[in-house]
Amino acid sequence: MVFLTIRKNCIIFLSILLLIPNITFAQEAILTNIIVTNTRDDLLLYLNVEGAFKEKMKTAILSGVPATFSFFTNLYQVRDLWFDKKIADIKVTHSIKYNNLKKEFFIRRSWESGEPIVTQSFEEAQKLMTEIDSLKMIPLGKLEKGRQYQIRAKAELNKLTLPFYLHYILFFISLWDFETDWYTIDFIY
Repeated sequence: MVFLTIRKNCIIFLSILLLIPNITFAQEAILTNIIVTNTRDDLLLYLNVEGAFKEKMKTAILSGVPATFSFFTNLYQVRDLWFDKKIADIKVTHSIKYNNLKKEFFIRRSWESGEPIVTQSFEEAQKLMTEIDSLKMIPLGKLEKGRQYQIRAKAELNKLTLPFYLHYILFFISLWDFETDWYTIDFIY
C-alpha cells in the first residue's frame, strides 16, 4: 500500500516537472488572419503577428535598439505518395529603428521597394512591423488548375549580435526573442 502511494506521488511529481517547462516557455507570438487570395495575375498572402511586442522589447526599441522581424513563407504543390514539391520559398524582413532626437520610427519592409516608412506613432509602427499585406507569392501562370497546394508560414525576431561590451549593458535583449510555430494553409487552385 505504501509502495503504491509513493509510486503515485512520483508519477504526479514527474508529470508536473514535465509540464512546467511547457507552461513557462509557451509560445506567445502567433500568426493570425492568414488569408490566401489572388489577383488576376498573382497569388497573394496576408497575415499578422500577435504578441510580438512585449514590454522589454518596447523599452529596447524606444532606447534606439533596432529590431528585425523575418517572415518565412513556402509554397508547396501537394503530391500523393511522394514528397510535396516546393514551388516558392520567400523570406521577407521588417526592420524598425527609433530616432530619439526626431521622435520618429523608421520601418523598412523588404518586399516593398522605396524609402522607409516614417511615423511618429509607436502603435502605427507596431502595426507595420507585424503585418504582411498582399505579398506576391507566385504568378498564377505557374500553378495548375485543380491541384492542391499548401502555404507554410512562420515569423521570428532576428537574434541581435551586439558588440561584446554591449552585452553587459543590454543584457535584457535576449529576453525578447520570439519565434512562431509553422502555420499551414491548404487550398486548391
